[in-house]
Amino acid sequence: MVSKLKAIIAYLSYSGNTKETAELIEETLLKENVEVEMHRIGIDLPISPEQYDYIFLGTFTWERGSTPDEVKDFVLEIGYKPPNIFVFGTGDTQFGGDDLFCLAASKLAIFYNSSYPELKIEQSPRGSQAKKVIDWVEGVLYGAKYNLKQG
Repeated sequence: MVSKLKAIIAYLSYSGNTKETAELIEETLLKENVEVEMHRIGIDLPISPEQYDYIFLGTFTWERGSTPDEVKDFVLEIGYKPPNIFVFGTGDTQFGGDDLFCLAASKLAIFYNSSYPELKIEQSPRGSQAKKVIDWVEGVLYGAKYNLKQG
């Protein structure tokens, strides 16, 4: 019997946009037959990253392009750089312009040397951005399966 792939979606959300994106990622993973756990950064107990095939990390960008302190604490809780982290972020070009848009997600993707580009969502994943989220998740899954076959 083949065991199901397992993912965790760890996210921090104040306005609800990052949470909404996390929920759409969850829905897409479930459709792909991946077992999913949701983790609210700063609220839920620390995780054991080694038990997951995929770790999705979601954040918003704080102030002038900063990663929120709670997300920084989560990074410290993990304690190392797992190769299976995929980063998504929500932001608003109205307040920070293109230079700061989802900069926290970009910084985290670089920090973790993520094997798939970060997902950047303008505010909420509703409307046309929903497809962007779904396509990104499918890209992560396809890329991971491809890398497993190559390795």
